[in-house]
Amino acid sequence: MAPESGSPQIAVEQPTTPASKLSFPSQPASNAVLQQARSRWIPVGWAELPGLGEDPLGEAWSAWARSCERPGPAFASLCADVRRLGQGSDEERRSWMLERLQPYRVETFQSEPVGLLTGYYEPVVEASRLPTASHTVPLYGTPAQLHLRKPWYSRQEIDTLPEAQAALKGREIAWLADPVAALNLQIQGSGRLLVTEPDGRQRMVRLGYAGTNDQPYRSVGGWLLSRREVRDASWPSIRNWVAQNPGRVQEMLWSNPRVTFFREQPLPESETAVGPRGAQGVPLTAGRSIAVDPGSIPYGTPVWLASAGPQLQLQRLVLAQDTGSAITGAVRADYFVGTGPEASLIAGRLKQPLRLWVLWPR
Repeated sequence: MAPESGSPQIAVEQPTTPASKLSFPSQPASNAVLQQARSRWIPVGWAELPGLGEDPLGEAWSAWARSCERPGPAFASLCADVRRLGQGSDEERRSWMLERLQPYRVETFQSEPVGLLTGYYEPVVEASRLPTASHTVPLYGTPAQLHLRKPWYSRQEIDTLPEAQAALKGREIAWLADPVAALNLQIQGSGRLLVTEPDGRQRMVRLGYAGTNDQPYRSVGGWLLSRREVRDASWPSIRNWVAQNPGRVQEMLWSNPRVTFFREQPLPESETAVGPRGAQGVPLTAGRSIAVDPGSIPYGTPVWLASAGPQLQLQRLVLAQDTGSAITGAVRADYFVGTGPEASLIAGRLKQPLRLWVLWPR
């Protein structure tokens, strides 16, 4: 199913100005190393950032303006300039960055600057407001008693224990036909549902992350790999295995005890072209938002990202606007690809080396 009209596609922004003629300093303005909870930042000259003069900055600047809706203390004083430069040229934006910001290479405490880039996206799934003969897999809102039991019931217990099912009764948001699609929604943490209402009307709604059962996350792809059922842990491989082993799907699903709960959100026309809200509380921008470990990089930080692999070649400005349970460590990012099936093709296979530089106020 193609993404609905107006939804963000995989972003390939075309340059609107020639390559920068600015001279990028090779020495940092400061020599002070900055220590974070899970990383350290090494000051570098702007010349170290690959592709700095070629990246078209329009979409990144829009993402930065969204971060300015909820800025951290370090960036609040810069937001007036960020908004003003939304109407500026790329040359003006780069010149301002060189004047007001200092780049720092992100490293582990063992001085390792290379980490891992993966991808995520916003799924679009057909759903029914009520259970039907074909739509039997519920997506749940947060149970009222979630805070009384830590961790809460596992995925298998939710499917089999009467007391867990009783606690979730009435919390069903919608019902899906495909249990693997439901799992994928939970892993991505958000999505869009094309919901058929009881009167037959269809409407698009957004599901936002509302919490989990606090059980450990276990990759179903890793579970299949450990049993030599697949050769790689990509979603296409998982889907192929599911098609060949329908009687073992429940066993695979139960290998991941974590369950995500959602909240339903309206999807007005004005928001169809942006992604879901990330952990920073602002809408994500396809190709310009990343999920990070906030112990390494604070939310709202502009980051220069470089990654080369079979899926994507990236040298660009992005914003740290989200996180995830699997996104831990110093040089680690999840790249928000966009919405719908096209984005899923890249996100499901994206796994390649990564380098990051934070751009911090002087």
